[in-house]
Amino acid sequence: MELAIHGSCDPVFERVRDAFAANFAAGREDGASVAVFRGGRPVVDLWAGVADTRDGAPWRDDTLANVWSTTKAPTAICALLLADRGELDFDAPVAHYWPEFAAEGKERIPVRDLLCHRAGLSGFEAPRVLADLYDWKLATGALAGQRPWWEPGTQHGYHAITYGYLVGEVVRRISGSSLGAFFRDEIAAPLSLDFHIGLPEAHEDRVARLVPPPASDTTQVLRDDPTSLPARTLSNPVTAASATWAREWRAAEIPAANGHGNARSVARFYAALAGGGELDGTRILSSEAIDRAATVQCAGVDAVLRVPVQWGLGLIVNGSPGIYGPNPGTIGYSGYGGSFGLADRDARLSIGYVMNRMGANLAGDPRTVSLIEAVYASL
Repeated sequence: MELAIHGSCDPVFERVRDAFAANFAAGREDGASVAVFRGGRPVVDLWAGVADTRDGAPWRDDTLANVWSTTKAPTAICALLLADRGELDFDAPVAHYWPEFAAEGKERIPVRDLLCHRAGLSGFEAPRVLADLYDWKLATGALAGQRPWWEPGTQHGYHAITYGYLVGEVVRRISGSSLGAFFRDEIAAPLSLDFHIGLPEAHEDRVARLVPPPASDTTQVLRDDPTSLPARTLSNPVTAASATWAREWRAAEIPAANGHGNARSVARFYAALAGGGELDGTRILSSEAIDRAATVQCAGVDAVLRVPVQWGLGLIVNGSPGIYGPNPGTIGYSGYGGSFGLADRDARLSIGYVMNRMGANLAGDPRTVSLIEAVYASL
């Protein structure tokens, strides 16, 4: 039976529809959505397949999925917004806003190092179980009392789960709101984003069930010496696809990993960044804040991911060539399994992609590569 692709696509971007369909035809997808904005206007908004492989429930226009680290960009933008308002100084010590963080020699670590994965707190020291991630006070208290694993500022190592608690606690200390509530009130609501960090129970029936990836790049990392930095970061606790099936995971605020959204909401979010901080007459950030996000802070092989990364202030900055299309300086973020979003300010372009079947690659997922190539071939 021929695949039914739903939604809308400007004829100029027909290549994107073709690439989206080809990913399904090649057996790479179960359910997915892709969206593109150009000049602040939606030009692609497509979805297809099934949201749950157990019963074949269809992927609908409002289906949401856990997007893993694609969540980190909205989290970073919360901090950039506070800086825009003059309430946060990225060069001030974290301890200025969060006094308990000064323990174990961390009194001079600047907030900037949290945004750029340079704080030396890429994982938890003490053994953790999944339920610990649902307890904000426990997680942030553990990190505040922990000694860094390397000299802060000397290298970058992906703070896979801890990033959200570190940045989120600074946001909470300044604003008085949890990261999820701050994002909802200050960014999601003004931009009409169907994206949630801490999913209300009312949306449970819209969530797609993630399909675990096959053996992957990450699998090999976890087979390393358990004392290695990647293994210590990524396996304490292990956050498998099955974790996302639970209501407890979805309800918690895990601002590095449990955002729930669809391609339309991810693309709208990045359309505001591509537009210099404004979309549909609503400004959430200054253009100077976007410049900050796109200014490379550090670059090279990441000590945890073991792949080259250019970190801006809270977002990945595209190289030349890069993972986010042909234009250097494009900013974005990708999630474990394949989801991603990007903003290309030069082309006034944004893309969002969300799926339920998780891919095996840490970088270069063939689905995302084909979609990005199709978008740029349409310009």
